[in-house]
Amino acid sequence: MTVEHPVPTGNTYDKYGSSNPIERRLMATFMARLDDALPAVPPERILEVGVGEGEVADRVAQRYPDAFVTGIDLPDPSLADHWSSKRFAASFADIEQLPFGDAGFDLVLAIEVLEHVPDPAAALRELRRVARGDVVFSVPREPIWRVANLARGKYWGDLGNTPGHIQHWSRSAFVRQVGAHFDVTTVHSPTPWTMVAARVPG
Repeated sequence: MTVEHPVPTGNTYDKYGSSNPIERRLMATFMARLDDALPAVPPERILEVGVGEGEVADRVAQRYPDAFVTGIDLPDPSLADHWSSKRFAASFADIEQLPFGDAGFDLVLAIEVLEHVPDPAAALRELRRVARGDVVFSVPREPIWRVANLARGKYWGDLGNTPGHIQHWSRSAFVRQVGAHFDVTTVHSPTPWTMVAARVPG
């Protein structure tokens, strides 16, 4: 008998708000690489899929103050409480059935999302459908992510796997996954993540 586990919403562990100095340094590097991955030309319409509590979308909205920024996540009323104080609009939707027309966004982000998705190829096809320019994706880099969890004494019973992570990619494997749908432009490796910036082909 197969037990279905719900896809988590928000942060299983609040890496953005951690007081641990090592984790804070890792997150500072991650955010710096995210800034590097974002397009130089300001986008007009931005979508973040898997917006969570909104830390990334809020940061992007600050960087591009004239852009329309929206986000989606799976239904979770507690997330809406976070969104009310942010600089973007957000709603509930599924990554494989986005409630937007074709080629509607100059920039699409999926930051720490695809590792939770049962069918990443289907999700990437849907993200390509709604994108008309730049995309930025990040995922945990394996096996470094699991090793780091074990080193801090977390998730021993699951061999270091964070709850909800059902996809696992090395750096090269994730670049290939994205490259099957988009033209990859840059790849960053802020430990312990892989971050890929790409564009819609054509």
